[in-house]
Amino acid sequence: MSADSRVARNQAPPLVGHDVVASDAALVDAVRSHAPDGVLETLTDLGREAGTEEAREHGRLANVHHPELVTVDRYGNRVDEVRFHPSWHWLMERAVGHGLQAAPWESDSPHAHLRRAAGFLAWSQTEPGHGCPISMTYAAVPALRVDDALAKEWTPKLAAPVYDPGVRLLGDKAGALAGMGMTEKQGGSDVRANETQARPTSVDGEYTLHGHKWFTSAPMNDVFLVLAQAPDGLSCFLVPRVLPSGERNRIDVVRLKDKLGNRSNASAELELEGTWAQRLGDEGRGVRTIIEMVAATRLDCVLGSASLMRRALAEASWHVAHRSAFGGLLADKPLMRNVVADLAVESEAATVLAMRLATAVDRRTDPHEAALRRIALPLAKFWVCKRTPMMVAEALECLGGNGYVEESGLPLLFRESPLNSVWEGSGNVNALDVLRALTREPEVLGAWLTEVGLARGEDPRLDRAVEGVLTMLGDVETLEHSARRLAGQMAACLQASLLLRLAPPDVADAFCATRLGGDYNGTLGTLPVGTRTEWIATRATPVV
Repeated sequence: MSADSRVARNQAPPLVGHDVVASDAALVDAVRSHAPDGVLETLTDLGREAGTEEAREHGRLANVHHPELVTVDRYGNRVDEVRFHPSWHWLMERAVGHGLQAAPWESDSPHAHLRRAAGFLAWSQTEPGHGCPISMTYAAVPALRVDDALAKEWTPKLAAPVYDPGVRLLGDKAGALAGMGMTEKQGGSDVRANETQARPTSVDGEYTLHGHKWFTSAPMNDVFLVLAQAPDGLSCFLVPRVLPSGERNRIDVVRLKDKLGNRSNASAELELEGTWAQRLGDEGRGVRTIIEMVAATRLDCVLGSASLMRRALAEASWHVAHRSAFGGLLADKPLMRNVVADLAVESEAATVLAMRLATAVDRRTDPHEAALRRIALPLAKFWVCKRTPMMVAEALECLGGNGYVEESGLPLLFRESPLNSVWEGSGNVNALDVLRALTREPEVLGAWLTEVGLARGEDPRLDRAVEGVLTMLGDVETLEHSARRLAGQMAACLQASLLLRLAPPDVADAFCATRLGGDYNGTLGTLPVGTRTEWIATRATPVV
């Protein structure tokens, strides 16, 4: 064997040493369209750290070394704790430190949620699993605001940019994290079928819970929002890990889930037997109370999927820019350029929509923005999350066999890609929620038409697609049967409008020609002749 055979040639170097924020032209353009440059400047440290070799290695290690459930200590005392690898804590410390949890709710910046959304999209590319407790902490605050006293008690610690793990009293911690427990074995998304009982105590507003929770991610968090059946119906409760007396609340962790996607995050089954809880909101209004938390986590499902798309695109475009085959660089082959450019178009459409949704949160007191957020969240949750597995699979294929091995990072992205479509309402739940909003809240259709109409006349394909949506809405008898088709078309129209107004013309034209054009067959890499695929692909390739 020659010495030369021991050296791997014609391999792309590791994608490290780049600024994940600044090298993402789609993200930069989307943020700048809604906020001054100063917002991006606050993400400089985050972007640079996310692109380091250290961050990439911690993301890998957090998934190699799975969390460990410890139900009892060495003496036999019940503790129900989960132990994480140091890499998990490294990732969490930085995510919290960069203000990606509940920090925007305590900020005076008019662009706090946009800034946080851009940071969440970029930082989640280091490793997707730890985004779950970060997201739930972010989402808990608007639900807590239904009770002023509980909000004042918990929000400052949830918003604090300090990661302080461990089971201790809230007053002894510099920062806190929140989780949620809604679904049960027998009901899943049908939370009104929940059977966990909430029994009032002698103290007003305090209860004991008796039942189970089928999925509760991050069971080491400090507090959880839980649904249970009170005497007057399904209600929302705040369940702390530690009682006011300093004793541990009874939260029995039955097991950790053996999941398809990331292995870093601990998703658990819980048993509740005499678990102390405080009611959040009125009895019988649990869904209404927790709906703001659901809305916020749906936003993060869109952001998380857009993050997976961008990381997959970055790996694919980087690989083909450095790998040669069939007499030249893969990036110079017309068909490969078509594929990468199409991946870039898909990623940019997801990014621009996600940033628009975050801006709507910043402007939530405006009636148009509130109505747009109501309809656009389930639209985006349905469409972007549903597109992610296909997109990530195509990016993986760009690396060929190299993309099929764990070391590339693409298998984790692919396994993770269906997650956000399942969480916070599966595809059907969100498509039906779109119908519910259109039926019960007439202002939401006006908000959608107004937003999409800002690009009216810019592209005839968009104009025709909007007419198609209105035609579908007119056929009341078949609306539920066609709910997915309607949701997808409405979301694509919204993406097209945003791209036509805010993105480079070549990207917008490529999107309209395929996602709204009549000859699109759903296969990526089918951009029409004349598309500036080389420019689009180069724009999407990270610069180190």
